[in-house]
Amino acid sequence: MVGVHVFTSITTNYLPKARVLAESIRRQAPDFYIHLVLCDVPPPGFNLAVEPFDTLLTLADLGLDDPAWLFSHTVVELCTAAKGPALQHLLRDGAEKVFYFDPDIVVFGRLDDLVEALDRHCVLLTPHQSVPEEGDEAVRHNEICSLRHGVFNLGFLGVRNDGEGRRLADWWAERLRRYCFDDPVRGLFTDQRWMDLAPCFFPGLGILRDAGFNVATWNLTHRQVAGSLGDGIRVNGEPLGFYHFSGFDSGAQERMLTQFGGENPALWELRGWYLAECDRHGQIELGTRAAEHSCFDNGTLIEPRQRVLYRTRTDLQRAFPDPFATKDPKSSYLHWWRVNAPSDAAAGSFQAPADAPYGLVLREFLDYTAARVRRSPRLGRWSRACLLPALTLARRLSRLLPG
Repeated sequence: MVGVHVFTSITTNYLPKARVLAESIRRQAPDFYIHLVLCDVPPPGFNLAVEPFDTLLTLADLGLDDPAWLFSHTVVELCTAAKGPALQHLLRDGAEKVFYFDPDIVVFGRLDDLVEALDRHCVLLTPHQSVPEEGDEAVRHNEICSLRHGVFNLGFLGVRNDGEGRRLADWWAERLRRYCFDDPVRGLFTDQRWMDLAPCFFPGLGILRDAGFNVATWNLTHRQVAGSLGDGIRVNGEPLGFYHFSGFDSGAQERMLTQFGGENPALWELRGWYLAECDRHGQIELGTRAAEHSCFDNGTLIEPRQRVLYRTRTDLQRAFPDPFATKDPKSSYLHWWRVNAPSDAAAGSFQAPADAPYGLVLREFLDYTAARVRRSPRLGRWSRACLLPALTLARRLSRLLPG
């Protein structure tokens, strides 16, 4: 299994984006091996032979199929937690160099530069920002956001298969198995905050400050994007390496692009092209598909607080080793929850610490409200269908706020 290997980690609703990513890599480096880590069940008709991926890795392949562990993670936490074990798996199988790309990235060129950089460094990371911001608005949106979510954007990672590269992979994978949660109060943001420590632990690590890599809305204040898809996109005068289309599903990408990209025709051409490519690869059919582990086995959506309580209570983990199961009330965590969790009346009004960051307070309030909407006997199915998507969208957008 020598050579250069690339992987991405998704649930099925991100398969269209992963296809766009894989095809972009195929165009630039047809000899790279591309692996799809699917933290979900494949969609009907999925056939690896006609997909742009060489192999399919499942959670079972990575030893991550324990129901209690799966239930303890949201869908986003699950996909990011799988990245560390997947990296270990590829290195153990003999890959010389491994790159991870988020599924919402597109590679436009310069992969040779990344491969050569791994000749000099055991690990490659890209920072969210590589130039200090100047205006207060940009500081709040970009630098402070990096302080909350991580200095490095883990939409990209490169690792060389040597002693230090394997040590980083083992350290990171172990942390993600136990602590890959979106829990800002505890200083955690899935896989990213852990890598803030990596330069302290691994002296062979390299930081890619090249403006052409991992271009995204959070660094456009210092990256001048010009050109066209036909003639080539350039960033600060150099060819574009890869662009990160983060925040499409929540609507944040368009809003941040308007704010920091203005009317730049190259950026809007990229966005329009990407939307069309995702649609061509099944976005309309798959983009809203619920992930397998987002629901109990009877189809009831799992609330974030149900996951948090379960993962923090060892007695519940012992009593309900498969918390997804609902058929037998005696062994059903959902049944236990409905009997023992606070009722709407007992829960009272929403409360939050006075000094809590307002972004965190808003997210907790939205979770609280969504839970009440789901459980209220006064709301019918149509009312829930109208309210819950709006609350979900509001929660996604709330991540742009401090906290």
